Amino acid sequence: MSAGAAASPIVRAWRWLRNPVFWMPVADAFAVLSALVLPWSTSLLGIFAACWLGAAALIFDYPAYLRFLKRPIGYLPFAFFGLVAVGTLWSDAPWAERIYAVGPAVKLLLLPALLFHYQRSSRGMWILVAFLVSCALLMCLSWIVLFAPEFKVTATRSPGVPVKNYIDQSQEFALCMFALAPVVLGLLDQRRFALGAVCAGLVLGFFVNLMFVAAARTALVYMPVLLMLFAARYLDRSAATLLFATAAVAAVLVWWTSPYIRERIGGVATEYQQYREENAVTSAGERLEYWRKSLTFVANAPLFGNGTGATKRLFDRDAIGQSGVSAEVIGNPHNQTLNVAVQWGLLGCVVLYSMWLCHLFLFRGTDLAAWIGLLVVVQNMVSSLFNSHLFDFHEGWMYVLGTGVTGGMVLKASLREASAGLRNPLP
Repeated sequence: MSAGAAASPIVRAWRWLRNPVFWMPVADAFAVLSALVLPWSTSLLGIFAACWLGAAALIFDYPAYLRFLKRPIGYLPFAFFGLVAVGTLWSDAPWAERIYAVGPAVKLLLLPALLFHYQRSSRGMWILVAFLVSCALLMCLSWIVLFAPEFKVTATRSPGVPVKNYIDQSQEFALCMFALAPVVLGLLDQRRFALGAVCAGLVLGFFVNLMFVAAARTALVYMPVLLMLFAARYLDRSAATLLFATAAVAAVLVWWTSPYIRERIGGVATEYQQYREENAVTSAGERLEYWRKSLTFVANAPLFGNGTGATKRLFDRDAIGQSGVSAEVIGNPHNQTLNVAVQWGLLGCVVLYSMWLCHLFLFRGTDLAAWIGLLVVVQNMVSSLFNSHLFDFHEGWMYVLGTGVTGGMVLKASLREASAGLRNPLP
């Protein structure tokens, strides 16, 4: 038997392992499964995301991927993770806390891989539709458990929230609502009234659920911002005026008909007063106290921060001899910028905002993928004023999957238009 014949099974196995015709659909199937389980399960999401990476890695064109990593959208997530990892060296927290604090940044390493993969795959829209379908099912179950709590999937503390928590649920429903809005306009313009009515019904269902069942107060901040983005991108001046007038009327109606919303908004003033006058532990008071203390920690180490995982130790020291809300200890100051600044200083903030702005620039186009990607980035940035949503598990994965898939789709369209001479490719 010749050496070539003896080697042929190995060669055939290698060719099969590197066969994109087989592994591309497998990788995309795992991405679809990741989007489906994102609203429901943390463990399954981790499994499917790892499986996606394994399948996609088999068919990567690594020389092309290395060239891709020389672009800002490729190297900035790695730069952020590298800073988080190196920041363990100047932290005085126990090594267990330093290593644990590295974990939330690991998922950012998948961003360049997703962007690169969905430049080549034609199934990016499958992932977006899978997430929408999953959120629609969650919304239906939310209405059910509001009146029949025994059907909750997990023991959540909020009525109408079947799994996880109301913050995660609000983030999902608001994103789906605004992502569908231009789809409704397009379908009506095409006179596809039946499908347009279905999509409009979903938009209304998400909105009513947010207003009457469960909504994070943060959602009430970023929803007007997303509404203004929608008007700026899709409507002329007269249509935008009509939209804002309708939104104002809807806000008044919701205020008078939804005790839930009145309680959520009215509670902020009460909580602030209790914090100022009694040093009481309230939701609004805790955030203000976390921010006040975090600014002090940043001032003590402004350039490079206090190191990875140092936040809880700093709050521990400051709480000594304190009482009430001043004695609260937290490892997350509930603001993404402060979370980064406390640990990695001005350098960390520069990397964070460079990545955010790079992604905003990526989604300056007018197609649906660019719109959804823009929503994901803006929602994450605005909600991160009151939370550390890039590091939080659920919202962070929404950002990674949403930006990675839609960004890859936008890059693919840009390359296609550049090859046709319609415009220059995105940097």
